[in-house]
Amino acid sequence: MSQSLQLLTPNPTFSFPHHPSPKPIFHSYSPIISKSNLSLRSQHHPPPSHSAATDLASIEVDAVTETELKENGFRSTRRTKVVCTIGPATCGFEQLEALAVGGMNVARINMCHGTREWHKMVIERVRRLNHEKGYAVAVMMDTEGSEIHMGDLRGASSAKAEDGEIWTFSVRAFDSTLPEHTINVNYEGFAEDVKVGDELLLDGGMVRFEVIEKIGPDVKCRCTDPGLLLPRANLTFWRNGSVVREKNSMLPTISSKDWLDIDFGISEGVDFIAISFVKTAEVINHLRSYIEARSPNSDVALIAKIESIDSVKNLEEIIQVADGAMVARGDLGAQIPLEQVPATQERIVQLCRQLNKPVIVASQLLESMIEYPTPTRAEVADVSEAVRQRADALMLSGESAMGQFPEKALTVLRSVSLRIERWWREQKQYETIAQPSIGTSHSENISEEICNSAAKMANILEVDALFVFTKTGHMASLLSRCRPDCPIFAFTTTPSVRRRLNLQWGLIPFRLSFSDDMETNLNKTFSLLKARNLIKSGDLVIAVSDMMQSIQVMNVP
Repeated sequence: MSQSLQLLTPNPTFSFPHHPSPKPIFHSYSPIISKSNLSLRSQHHPPPSHSAATDLASIEVDAVTETELKENGFRSTRRTKVVCTIGPATCGFEQLEALAVGGMNVARINMCHGTREWHKMVIERVRRLNHEKGYAVAVMMDTEGSEIHMGDLRGASSAKAEDGEIWTFSVRAFDSTLPEHTINVNYEGFAEDVKVGDELLLDGGMVRFEVIEKIGPDVKCRCTDPGLLLPRANLTFWRNGSVVREKNSMLPTISSKDWLDIDFGISEGVDFIAISFVKTAEVINHLRSYIEARSPNSDVALIAKIESIDSVKNLEEIIQVADGAMVARGDLGAQIPLEQVPATQERIVQLCRQLNKPVIVASQLLESMIEYPTPTRAEVADVSEAVRQRADALMLSGESAMGQFPEKALTVLRSVSLRIERWWREQKQYETIAQPSIGTSHSENISEEICNSAAKMANILEVDALFVFTKTGHMASLLSRCRPDCPIFAFTTTPSVRRRLNLQWGLIPFRLSFSDDMETNLNKTFSLLKARNLIKSGDLVIAVSDMMQSIQVMNVP
């Protein structure tokens, strides 16, 4: 990997036909260039060859993104990504295509619900959608976890608990269907551990009950906060104002069912596995070792779900070893005081960005849209805050899995994200580009400096796009971490890397075959993108690469 210093002049100046000369700006970068021994070039490339321009099949970009770029230009692209949970409301091929058209970047399958055969069907349909329609939708498999949760609801998709109703929570195995107003609990010690007067929170507190009587394996409870009960929702119980966590802390993070589901996910080639109720970093390390032994060629990314007191306590060490994190606010809000959830969310988002790990803000973003076509204004404000915090992605759960208006919910996330991002740019509220150094080697430190400098130059010069050629996705991730004002065109040779990059902020992933020669790569890329009307002559771009550590500033020929 070349790190040689190649400057056109001792103190390089630059000339851009469609932009004022930024000569003073680049003098300020000289210390960085000399310190890191980098190559910084500004040049006008010769016209691309005819053969390269005709090779349209050698580049792949998401169909929706391509349309947005053509119709609205670079600055219109949405930077915040969207994860959609797939369920009965959205599992058909046409419904999945509608979500992809609406801006879904990642399809999430929740192993708490449905059979493996059903999930396999969804995965196959997403892959078919990508292949036939030109999308790059990634697949995320979410494990159930071994925390205490309720069972199914006599085959129903949901049930309504009304204020004052008496319900029975039981650990018994019923031979026939469940009696009315009865809920199975998966934890055999539940009836012994719970006490009269305890408060039960289901699905992160969406429904609440008070324990009024214990009769053998049955626990009688009165509904105090009515709401919708969903199958296999998590259950926590509080006593004297504090969550009772001793039993949950003794349960394994990955259950026997989870291990079978993980085997299924590996065999189906999912892009991400989200691990529920991660308590320590050791859980992630153990799972990673298992996957490496089970499937040495697997490049599945592991997402740690932060949704318990233990995960918050061990937050930094968990995020350091995981490939990303999810702020699962529903269950998290059932284990910590509600008023602490917003600050905890912001802390997780900031830490993930510092450690260069994508972060998803999830749970109850647009909860009312499960039943209603319009969100509450408070929900819109909540979404706006997550976008303002620069989270990589927002996630729809019940809104897209079983809601009555999944496409409208997705439209809300997309439109709010675009508006907040545009406002941010209009106000020129750029954040500090440089983040704490995370490199563990000299080469990694150089890559960080290159990306920090490229992002800073992109903001100051108001370039149209950043180009990054990456085989592993690492350099693209470092650029995303900087949150530059312009979109990032990430070119990679591997379809799986392209799909994983689709989760990260600001990245527009392309699949492109390229060599180690940057001149050839740029000429080929310019030809292909111009032929598809994605760029035009005169556009100003900055290009970086993990093959040759350099920064190149140029106008498209």
